[in-house]
Amino acid sequence: MPGSIVVGTQWGDEGKGRVVDIVAKECSHVVRYQGGHNAGHTLVVDGETFALQLIPSGVLYEHVVPVIGNGVVVDPHVLLAEIEILGAKGVDCSRLMVSPQAHLVLPYHQLMDELAETQLGDAKLGTTKRGIGPAYADKASRTGIRVEDLLDPDYLRERLHAVLKDRNIILREIYGHEGVDPDLLADQLIAEVAPKLSPYIGDTIGELHTALQAGERVLFEGAQATFLDLDHGTYPFVTSSNPVSGYALVGAGIGPGAVDQVIGIAKAYLTRVGSGPFVTELSDEVGDYLVEVGREFGTNTGRRRRTGWFDSVMARQSVRLNACSEIALTKLDVLDQLKIIKVCVAYEVDGRRYEYLPHLRRLHDRATPIYEELPGWLQDLSEVTDRTELPNEAIDYISFLEQQIGVPIRFVSVGPGREQYLRFTS
Repeated sequence: MPGSIVVGTQWGDEGKGRVVDIVAKECSHVVRYQGGHNAGHTLVVDGETFALQLIPSGVLYEHVVPVIGNGVVVDPHVLLAEIEILGAKGVDCSRLMVSPQAHLVLPYHQLMDELAETQLGDAKLGTTKRGIGPAYADKASRTGIRVEDLLDPDYLRERLHAVLKDRNIILREIYGHEGVDPDLLADQLIAEVAPKLSPYIGDTIGELHTALQAGERVLFEGAQATFLDLDHGTYPFVTSSNPVSGYALVGAGIGPGAVDQVIGIAKAYLTRVGSGPFVTELSDEVGDYLVEVGREFGTNTGRRRRTGWFDSVMARQSVRLNACSEIALTKLDVLDQLKIIKVCVAYEVDGRRYEYLPHLRRLHDRATPIYEELPGWLQDLSEVTDRTELPNEAIDYISFLEQQIGVPIRFVSVGPGREQYLRFTS
């Protein structure tokens, strides 16, 4: 059963949507398996920009069935707005399928998220304040509202009354908010959301297994990235779900035997949004250059991303955690004008060298990078269409990263356009 997983190997924003868009050409289904609308991805097709949040990138192909799996948390208003925007651009979303077991992000989740983050002050985690964390918290505490509940108005109203009885106490007593009226929310969901969303709700697990058993390639698309993983990321500065490849099995409802390819996505340098450790972070003119040339601002939030040199220590750990079979390297062209390019090959903590991430947070927090320097190519790569056209310095950089990571780089992007990439077969 040919299943492929695309997973970010850093802190997100590696260009997963772009790679998914390219790989989706050969797939029958593209599946989002976790996260919510806190994970935006941008595609440029024939000069037109598509900023997607919930709908998988494969929706841009007429032959692909886009699927939102059970592991995703769905803001129904965001999803319906995204469908409408895509429709206005001529994109047919009628094939979209949404798992009935996916959980909903509702207004009180957003309130809880924003108010809690504000109260943390300087200790804030850098959440997008979109309600993703509280929705996952409700899921874990068995107080969540699922997509399928929209199809049962009486049950939906009953559940909202039960959940908001407790949530409103928190909103009023701790945060000084008036709270959320369960009946008003139920009325809105029943009258405005359910009729529009119900045509997309279907048996996603059955659909995927039928495709896999028929030998069709299915692509599983993660949101965020490995080091934002709730278990394996730089905790507590992480997301509220598990972006690592293993969660594709849980978040889509498939078994491990269905996967034969894991594509790890890595940017040719490193970026991060929000708070948390960043061993190779740059606070100089090179960091500013990477922000400017790489257009390193969040798709959803517009926040400036922190930038740094490529971190091989993180990359090796990602390969371990995700069982990556290959790497897709994005934004190589952003490095075009740099005379010297540094790569972090190891960490030093208290005089000890670490090739992989230190197992204790307090060690990671004190880590300093050990760099190797490589010459830049000082050449515009945006028009390159074949590996043989790359300057030797660029080839050497790619080869060096392969040696450091331990798996082959099979894909390299050299610009934002849909066709500005190279595929390596060896």
